[in-house]
Amino acid sequence: MRTTLLLSALLLCLGCNNDSSAGGSGGSGTGGTAGGGGGSGGAGATGTGASSSGGSGAATTGGTTGTGPSIEGCPVFPADNEWNRDVSKDPVDANSAAYIAHILANGGDKMHPDFGSNPDYGIPYVVVDASQAKVPISFDVPDESEPGPYPIPPNAPIEGGSGSSGDRHVIVIDKDACKLYETFDSHFVGPGWTAYSGAVFDLNSNALRPEGWTSADAAGLPIFPGLVRYDEVVTAGVIRHALRFTVSVSQRAYIHPATHWASSNTDPAAPPMGLRLRLKASFDTSAYSGPALVVLEALKKYGMIVADNGSNWFVSGASHPSFDDDQLGQLKQVPGSAFEVVQVSKIFKP
Repeated sequence: MRTTLLLSALLLCLGCNNDSSAGGSGGSGTGGTAGGGGGSGGAGATGTGASSSGGSGAATTGGTTGTGPSIEGCPVFPADNEWNRDVSKDPVDANSAAYIAHILANGGDKMHPDFGSNPDYGIPYVVVDASQAKVPISFDVPDESEPGPYPIPPNAPIEGGSGSSGDRHVIVIDKDACKLYETFDSHFVGPGWTAYSGAVFDLNSNALRPEGWTSADAAGLPIFPGLVRYDEVVTAGVIRHALRFTVSVSQRAYIHPATHWASSNTDPAAPPMGLRLRLKASFDTSAYSGPALVVLEALKKYGMIVADNGSNWFVSGASHPSFDDDQLGQLKQVPGSAFEVVQVSKIFKP
């Protein structure tokens, strides 16, 4: 939940997560019902200037990997997209210990699944087809949002529910066009919608947003590819992508595939948006079972990406009424110290 919509044109406000068992009625395939508890969403304009440190950057990202995730016949980005890249063999970043220490010093010290069977948690989504009418949408940050119309149904699930004062994300997948539509602080005003910011992603492309642009998420990232989904973690028993998570204090910087910062903090030990963490290979998962084990296996192989400001170590998902919260609760035993940072190639700073 957001504390406030906007601190300044350069700052994204910090989200406030409710630290209880996550849950909700997110759907597999056709999406979920309302959820909440994530971080704070899209940010205001930050300008386009940024310097960088480290290696080389690119307008697209991707690397060698296996079969990527899919939804209703569409890829959730190409198999070689950064979200779908196996990072289990990547070197550990030289500043890994400092990043982890900073996160641990500024909030909770254990993982928390911000989704489950309770409809008050999680980030919902809905799948539509070509018959869904595209409707007008207006944005508070039009210069960093793709213009409408968007194919958002009038009853599309809103994060936190229709009466929520939180992030109010709306996620729509057009399965015929294989396009992803995401909005932040979304309100239906008939016949269309208003939102703080919005983004449209081609699920067949590795293209990033323009440098310095936000999205419906603070980091300028798509939200959907980082969600834990029931159809993957329970039905299929495997997750083939990185996960989305939040930190309470981030750095005024970002790393691709992120394109936007959401902080005034210049401490080099603070995690930039887009920083990728990985569960250490040495972490013993023998005591874990069910969907919790599937999540941990994915975190060892694909890791998780800093996508927003919010409660530390909160991992995002789409809630579903059939989730077993006791099984997911095993994740609350995983300490932040069990993670390490994957080597960073380039950091973009204002």
